Amino acid sequence: MSFQVFGLPVSRGVAIGRAVLVASSRVDVAHYFIEESRADEEIARLRAARDVVASELTALQRDLPEDAPAELSALLDVHLMLLHDDTLTGATKHWIQERHYNAEWALSAQLEVIARQFDEMEDEYLRDRKADLEQVVERLLRAMARGTASPFAPAPGASPRDFGGEDPLVMVANDVAPADMLQFKRSVFTGFITDVGGKTSHTAIVARSMDIPAVVGAREASRIIRQDDWVIIDGDAGIVIVDPSPIVLEEYRFRQRQSDLERESLSRLRHTPAVTMDGERVELLANIEMPVDAVAALDAGAVGVGLFRSEFLFMNREGELPGEDEQFEAYRAAVIAMNGLPVTIRTVDIGADKPLDRMSVNELRHEHALNPALGLRAIRWSLSEPGMFRQQLRAILRASAYGKVKLLIPMVAHLSEVRLTLDALARAKLQLADASRPFTDVAVGAMIEIPAAALLLPALLRYFDFVSIGTNDLIQYTLAIDRADEAVAHLYDPWHPAVLQLISQTIRLARSAGKEVSVCGEMAGDPAFTELLLAMGLRSFSMHPSQIASIKQRVLRTDVRRWAGRLAAVLESDDPEARFKEAMRA
Repeated sequence: MSFQVFGLPVSRGVAIGRAVLVASSRVDVAHYFIEESRADEEIARLRAARDVVASELTALQRDLPEDAPAELSALLDVHLMLLHDDTLTGATKHWIQERHYNAEWALSAQLEVIARQFDEMEDEYLRDRKADLEQVVERLLRAMARGTASPFAPAPGASPRDFGGEDPLVMVANDVAPADMLQFKRSVFTGFITDVGGKTSHTAIVARSMDIPAVVGAREASRIIRQDDWVIIDGDAGIVIVDPSPIVLEEYRFRQRQSDLERESLSRLRHTPAVTMDGERVELLANIEMPVDAVAALDAGAVGVGLFRSEFLFMNREGELPGEDEQFEAYRAAVIAMNGLPVTIRTVDIGADKPLDRMSVNELRHEHALNPALGLRAIRWSLSEPGMFRQQLRAILRASAYGKVKLLIPMVAHLSEVRLTLDALARAKLQLADASRPFTDVAVGAMIEIPAAALLLPALLRYFDFVSIGTNDLIQYTLAIDRADEAVAHLYDPWHPAVLQLISQTIRLARSAGKEVSVCGEMAGDPAFTELLLAMGLRSFSMHPSQIASIKQRVLRTDVRRWAGRLAAVLESDDPEARFKEAMRA
């Protein structure tokens, strides 16, 4: 029977496909696709784990003391029965052979199927056996974790291949960590649904960068949607339709076709210069996460990279940080790929919703921080790891010998941090000079994403060559909203008067000081804000490559002088969004 689930729309468009549940478990489960030819080896891993668990359970039963309750032995019998039940291990082979999941993912997928059958049983005793099933599966997962790891897991940074069969697939999960999103970035999934998250949670940001529909904060979606259910994701309205009727399915397929035609029409603008109706030239840059993303940036018509999020080089590595040479090769690859266009590399922004697998030196002290968004993250973490930080600075400087590189420092708030950062940069330059390594002087910029930095801007501009406004965190910190928490996501408001006034003030002060200023947060790629940002004086936008065409279209249709005359009324209004919409209609 068809039903709907409601969440937050975070990436526009329509996705239609079969649901793939990425189950949450007390045991960490790797999710990746295997080559079709490797299915037998994965099934062998599953059988080996089953044999190990069977031996453990048999040994436990054999060693029970004579005065042990009979129920304990009976419970072990139940676990052994479940272990050998073909509904569990036998049906798990289906996910390996047909969907080409790795053994752990296949097992957790089958657990979801059976667990829901238990939930629907009327007999209370049988319903309670669900806990026994979960315990057996956890034993199997732990046995596989103890055994030899699958040799078929993709290398760090590799993309899973499309072995999902002929039907399109959508991912359904409680949450998807940024590292997992990176793993799935070029995968088979045509859409994402998560129980938790906000409009600027990292799951949402990466979904937009992939240009696929996504709904987050859908609460119980991963519990009420079943494996293989047909699902429609309406990324415009934030609605998920499960088991749609044929009429509804055809309606959304029509919307998909319309969306594809609109994308094709916009793509024709990719080589058109971004110039407003009154002749103002606008710079449209790309945000990227890995060197290979530079190709998509160029294809989209970007005139440079405004934000290279270097932290993604540090993820999916089981805690082992990339060395200087590895980072250098990645930065150089991006710089060379951009063919002389500028590349702005942000130093690692680890923390908050982008933790490392293990937090190196500071792991024990900070992995359980009560509020990681306010903790040891971004430049704070880099300064606490001086060896790592100097390695990254040297790698970025070395890449500057191959093209135009700019250095961006995240989460600046204190002048003492600024001085320590510039000292570290000076030492990195000295070390490279002593080693006769080529590099050039790079422009150094500050991310304005903390209200204190916006208010301190005149002092910061004495130290920095340019500034880049990170609107995602600026909104979060100005409004005291955790942008990844769906419970307060409705209060995350880029139209808030305080947010708009901070952004406008930052742009005005930077331009008055003769310093470059850009916006690299999500507002830069949202057409709803294009005219307003242009009226504030912004001439440099950085966004996901997939958003460049729609923003360029908006720029080409804008008369900045006309909008500049309306700016004051919008900024002084108690309801800027409503006042802006009035101006749009005028």
